[in-house]
Amino acid sequence: MSRPRLVALLLALVTLVVYLPCTRCDFLSYDDDRYVTSNPVVQKGLSAEGIQWAFAGYHVGNWHPLTWLSHMLDCSLFGVNPAPHHFVNILFHVFNVVLLFVLILRMTGKMWPSAMVAALFAWHPLHVESVAWVSERKDVLSTFFALLSLLSYARYVLEAGPKTRRQTDGPSRKPMSSAYWLALLFFALGLLAKPMLVTLPFVLLLLDYWPLQRMSVSAPDKGKSRLAIVLEKWPFFALAGVSCAVTVLAQRSMSTVASLNQLSLAYRLENATVAYAKYLLKMIWPVDLAVLYPLAEISKTAFLLALLALVTISLVAWRWRHRQPCGIVGWLWFLGTLVPVVGLVQVGSAAMADRYAYLPSIGIFLAAVFLLEAWLPKNSPPKPVIVGVATVSLSACIWLTERQIGYWQDSETLFRHALAVTHNNKMAAVNLGVALSLQNQNEEALREYETALKPCGDFYADTMTQNNDMAHLNLAIALDRANRHAEAIHEYQEALRVNPSLNKIHFNLGSLYERMGRLADAVEEFRRCVQAEPQYAAFHVALARTLAELGNEAESRTEFNEAMRLDPHSAQPHIELAKIEFAQGRDTEAVNELRVAVATEPENFQVLATAAHYLAANENAAARDGQLALTLAQKADALAAHSQPVVLDILGMAYANSGDFSNATVCAKQAVDLANAAQLPAAGDMQKRWAQYNSGQPWRESFRSTNAPGKRDRFK
Repeated sequence: MSRPRLVALLLALVTLVVYLPCTRCDFLSYDDDRYVTSNPVVQKGLSAEGIQWAFAGYHVGNWHPLTWLSHMLDCSLFGVNPAPHHFVNILFHVFNVVLLFVLILRMTGKMWPSAMVAALFAWHPLHVESVAWVSERKDVLSTFFALLSLLSYARYVLEAGPKTRRQTDGPSRKPMSSAYWLALLFFALGLLAKPMLVTLPFVLLLLDYWPLQRMSVSAPDKGKSRLAIVLEKWPFFALAGVSCAVTVLAQRSMSTVASLNQLSLAYRLENATVAYAKYLLKMIWPVDLAVLYPLAEISKTAFLLALLALVTISLVAWRWRHRQPCGIVGWLWFLGTLVPVVGLVQVGSAAMADRYAYLPSIGIFLAAVFLLEAWLPKNSPPKPVIVGVATVSLSACIWLTERQIGYWQDSETLFRHALAVTHNNKMAAVNLGVALSLQNQNEEALREYETALKPCGDFYADTMTQNNDMAHLNLAIALDRANRHAEAIHEYQEALRVNPSLNKIHFNLGSLYERMGRLADAVEEFRRCVQAEPQYAAFHVALARTLAELGNEAESRTEFNEAMRLDPHSAQPHIELAKIEFAQGRDTEAVNELRVAVATEPENFQVLATAAHYLAANENAAARDGQLALTLAQKADALAAHSQPVVLDILGMAYANSGDFSNATVCAKQAVDLANAAQLPAAGDMQKRWAQYNSGQPWRESFRSTNAPGKRDRFK
């Protein structure tokens, strides 16, 4: 095996080992829900419907269809198991490391400097966020295509020597090689994964200067003007322009772009300057890394020091551009590729993000390593001190990376760490609240939300939080769970003030109105959801259910039919329609809908258990089906791994209905114990049923109602 291949293999293996602990990390409550765990389109896997969805609209404030397709493919192959999703991210990072090594080696012919740049990129802790976060698939995926594009471009340049190139004034007068068009194709694919790559055409120009040296007098392209070399890349710039326009439209669709009233141009320039300096500092001294860095007031001293550092480095790089071109190329790579995300167009409430440095950091590593290589004596082995420094630096990177991966094991750990290493981090507090609420630690979650929305005296932190729809939305959800309905409505309305187009707010507010009996208000909110996103079956189901509660049966059935048409593989419309039929005394029709629901999703334990509940406990004997209820409940319990208290409770009902009170009491006791451990409000009712089974009596309920469509789904 050749030495370069051995080095590439070693880089890949060490990177794989370093990042393998990521496979033990969970999905996060921050963005992973929107990208995978709560995204029904993605969870269905790769399909024609999913492909159309990915390309046809803006989702999560972006248009990156290739990223969506990669998540769908993961779900097709692995389901919603976090380990393989993380492993795919790791593999892309490993590929990127090898591609970077090959790229630099091919352009410079220098193996050990190329290996050092690749190793720094591979093991630097600043890159943990891009690899350990499933939602950041777009980072590793887009960089994969970016490096393939650069490799193809390098091949195009290097293969075209003096014997094959025509000495012309412009590329339009000679055919382009296949490598050129491959570079363009990979660039387009990269943009479809993450539009941050819009500055890649400028990177091509930098590589033309060094190390490809197309603009020097002695270059093979000496007959080609510099203008011609620039014009040669017009297709790349055209694609970048289209991507910029689409990205602006996508972000405006989600109202995520801060206005100049919220953040002045002067502040943005100050923040961008300080952010550049902080990125550079974190590459040199990577400590106190956090998933969120909040916007904050910037002192004059911090701004002036950052500006002085950037100007000084720029002047030195420019002064040495002829003697050491690697310096100016690496520095401009870093500055230029960060432009789309440095905050001049402010999206969200973060001042910076580790993930944004994934591709830009290559420029700094490239400049640092090749400047060091240039200062070493020519044609002599590296001095022991240089080898020692490199070994210590890389070992420190690996150690810090492993420690940083530990903070990504779950949402609570991640956001507690962010709060510990940053100041006035309101969005970290909001997301910690979300993580706690998912663990049913509702009181502590509520405290985090309320803390996040309290003024802290920092104008920018307070302004951006007060104008953050998700902060108000999450507080509203917590207040809703605490039955503080008036306060919840106020926070939902505050969220709508910030982002009136976010359907999740309308949907949650409509659901609260429905539970409060404000049915007309609920219908209004659900109608807004349906009008804004008519393709989502769940919105039609909610509207149909509420219309039925108001007595508008004809329109209700129309909405149910539309939901069934939109999502024929979902049992939810049939379950909800069954509840309405039971409530109105049409038990035969209700049972038929339950059977359809079970046939539609025969492996969904919630659907099976809900159907078993109605078939086992109905006070109307004609509507009961004891054998089917027991079969469904047993299957639901097996699918739920005997760990769901609600399912065990329903299995107890089914056993009691069939006269098997021995098994009924065992199941009921297990349900009570699990419910008490999880502090579920339903534990009291389960206790009553357990007592009734001990006395030899089955459980009976009336599902008929003149005021409501029936019992709520106990799993919601």
